[in-house]
Amino acid sequence: MRVLQNTGGVQWAGMMLALLVAVGLGGTGSLPFVAVIAVLAAGLIFLVPLARMIWLMIALIAACLGVAALSLLPFAQSTLPFWAMIVAVWLGAWFLVALVAESPRLSGLAGRGQSLLAPLAFGATLLWLWEAVVRALNVPRVILPAPSLIWDRLIRSTDILWVDFVQTFVKGALSGFAIGVGAAFIFALLVDRSDFLRRGLLPVGNFLAALPIIGTAPIMVMWFGFDWPSKAAVVVAMVFFPMLVNTVQGLAATDAMQRDLMRTYNASWGQALLKLRLPAATPFIFNGLKISSTLALIGAIVAEFFGSPTRGMGFRISTEVGRLQLDMVWAEIAVAALAGSLFYGILALAERGVTFWHPSQRKR
Repeated sequence: MRVLQNTGGVQWAGMMLALLVAVGLGGTGSLPFVAVIAVLAAGLIFLVPLARMIWLMIALIAACLGVAALSLLPFAQSTLPFWAMIVAVWLGAWFLVALVAESPRLSGLAGRGQSLLAPLAFGATLLWLWEAVVRALNVPRVILPAPSLIWDRLIRSTDILWVDFVQTFVKGALSGFAIGVGAAFIFALLVDRSDFLRRGLLPVGNFLAALPIIGTAPIMVMWFGFDWPSKAAVVVAMVFFPMLVNTVQGLAATDAMQRDLMRTYNASWGQALLKLRLPAATPFIFNGLKISSTLALIGAIVAEFFGSPTRGMGFRISTEVGRLQLDMVWAEIAVAALAGSLFYGILALAERGVTFWHPSQRKR
């Protein structure tokens, strides 16, 4: 098959070799029997000619590797056979990702779901490897807790995590994001309208963007208090300039022939803005929004390190680190990562719907 000739075949060969090494080093009874059989089955399924049933083969291989991975966790111990088996499952998961990437693209909703399979498989493999390594090496919880402990903390502390999420993300990050990008968009229109502002405002904006957050955050706390308005002010300072620059560049993206055509039609500045320049600037505007979405959450969390009420992600992280409760710290990090990823994903979906005509979106 084509995958065996390309990258995926290298991982498949490595998986089978690591399996042989694990069995050879361990001998009888030193490894979970079900894990050995599952990895062997995953390799043998690939050799069966199922060219017209590629997704059935992918499902069977994924099931075998999942059984092997789960059966190894209770057996976690720092021995050579165990590490060889870990390498075998890891290479098998890598091979599975390559197989999914090489498979024909499906149409419709199934095709969109297919694009998520590879990153989901890779993320699940990383979590499993993290769990296995921490268990096998007996890593102390204060250094690196296992994902199972972090998940347990997530379940037991949903009330605290929700309060922190509302304080940091909803009140601090989202409000600062809305104010910052809205103000930047309005200023971009003014800058586009006036050469004086273009020459005078953009250098000042560049200077403000270069200010370190660890210097501005304490000042914002002194100005606006310990609650969420000071965090929103830090977010505004962080997202304003990236949104401003992208919008100004987008408004200047039209070529001379298009602008001459609008002048030929005797279009006013507002008409040319609404019918030509603003639609052409939409990809740049969404680029600024996506950049700002990541900066907003970072700014809100970091700002809480310099003064906050007894709630918030940044406050909780700094407090729990002092108490050596690293599972709670990682739970807050997981919530922040999930919230930031969802926020970015929503903006990406909105961009795909609005700029469907752009060349960057046509093949998606």
